[in-house]
Amino acid sequence: MVAAGVLGADIEHFPPRFRGSDVPDVTIVASPFRWPDPATIPRRQWVLGRDLLRGTISGVVAGGGSAKSTYIASQALSLASGRDILGKRVWDGPKRVWLWNLEDPQDELDRMLSAASIHHRIVGEDCGDRLFVDSGLEGQGLCTATENADGFKIIEPVYEALAVELKRRQIDVLTVDPFVSSHQVSENDNVKIDAIAKRWARLAADCNCAIVLVHHTRKLAGQAVTAEASRGAIALINAARAVLVFNKMTKEEGERFGITDDAERRLYVNVANDKANRAPASKADWYRVVGVPLGNGGVEGGDSVAVVEPWTPPDAFEGIDHTVLRAVQAKVADGQWRASVQSDEWVGIAVADVIGADLESPNDKARIKALVKGWIQSDVLREVEGKDDSRRLRKFVRVGTLVDSASQRSE
Repeated sequence: MVAAGVLGADIEHFPPRFRGSDVPDVTIVASPFRWPDPATIPRRQWVLGRDLLRGTISGVVAGGGSAKSTYIASQALSLASGRDILGKRVWDGPKRVWLWNLEDPQDELDRMLSAASIHHRIVGEDCGDRLFVDSGLEGQGLCTATENADGFKIIEPVYEALAVELKRRQIDVLTVDPFVSSHQVSENDNVKIDAIAKRWARLAADCNCAIVLVHHTRKLAGQAVTAEASRGAIALINAARAVLVFNKMTKEEGERFGITDDAERRLYVNVANDKANRAPASKADWYRVVGVPLGNGGVEGGDSVAVVEPWTPPDAFEGIDHTVLRAVQAKVADGQWRASVQSDEWVGIAVADVIGADLESPNDKARIKALVKGWIQSDVLREVEGKDDSRRLRKFVRVGTLVDSASQRSE
């Protein structure tokens, strides 16, 4: 493997330098569209869900503590085993995977992958010889470009050596984590990062594999992570065909799902493709972080290592049919119910009475809030202004569009 020590080799300069009469003659010819038969156009070669596509690079953008590394460990096992353990389909059987981590020691990678294999019940025989793992802290460094007094240089021998190994091992997916540790160039320079990203894209195309480049976010001060929130130049994200973003559950989301304890809420993260260039945009997938004991000795029985598993948020409307909703409307019509959850006459009290919920339970209260909000949005209930007994203007909740016997469910 060619590592960072190859800097003395022949290196190409980018962009090319032309002087005076050295500028070549250029002819540009537009190509007429050939109108192919759509049925003969090759299908896109998806590898994992609609996130990884052969011949392209994908990005991962995540902040600290977002379970990014634990997700990537499970993703590698999913691909190598061919098993859908993250809610993502592995297309056309198990894949050959190379996970190259440039910031964690091999022991830590062993812990993450072992914990994920225990939790998801994957053993070595499930993956065969299809999983390859290297640590950048233990001899397998990677430097694809440099920037110094001699200028900006893409190290072609490294990409050539990568191509040889990718083809020799018949790798389907290569993950480099993090991207910033794979080069020695200012990450804020769009021109140079664009050149590096496109060289990775050419490598993916030449080797017919999917390449995942993992990147960190800039400081967001509590804002949601998006593809544009990546640290440094936006060129990397522009070159990627798909970009997965990781967001921890917000306080508002936790209240909606009935998870009000801050410590518990931090165990949930959603992953969304924020740049689905080659597939329709999809909703975010939720994951829960669980601790898995390795059983590797010690007073407490060994290390407990984080692993992610798919998680489905509770559906507030589950079990709510037209009969229940009609009873709610009748209850609301029979009183003077307020919109404010702080009021002693909050409409949620009426809803809780009908469905048998306990408003002292955070989960039940969160569900009632979601039901009321959904019904107001669909006009089953209606928020109106009116005066209370003290002649003060308040917001009340009245019955909106009546639910008839033909209704099946309100959502």
